[in-house]
Amino acid sequence: MLTDPGLWEVLASVPDPEIPVISVVDLGIVRSVAPDKVTITPTYTGCPASHVIERDIRDALDAAGYRHVAIETVLSPAWTTDWITPEGRAKLAAYGIAPPTKGAVHCPQCGSVQTEEISRFGSTPCKSLWRCRDCAEPFDLFKCH
Repeated sequence: MLTDPGLWEVLASVPDPEIPVISVVDLGIVRSVAPDKVTITPTYTGCPASHVIERDIRDALDAAGYRHVAIETVLSPAWTTDWITPEGRAKLAAYGIAPPTKGAVHCPQCGSVQTEEISRFGSTPCKSLWRCRDCAEPFDLFKCH
């Protein structure tokens, strides 16, 4: 049985509670969708927003007439920043958060690679605090994991 494309549309409309410009689909939290079940994986096991994300998904599904669809949370394999979609990475940068990278960190304000980490701890546990040496703006970097 094929998955209703409307189900994906509903899920794509659910924003991440900590970064409202990116959906739970673009963030890679939604792992799979079946006609009767949505499988999600939090960005990390202790993510304080996990319950809010599940509630928001449930509310969106119910409002769209998908009350029969269950939500299953799985922790293995662990979520990875590799699951963030290209669109999600672009949305992060446009919002002022540098997307995760294994290379040079680009300032989301001016694009410079003349950046430095100020603190491994940012505004949320999944981000670290950086500063651009060219434009002097501070910004969050979504940590790779």
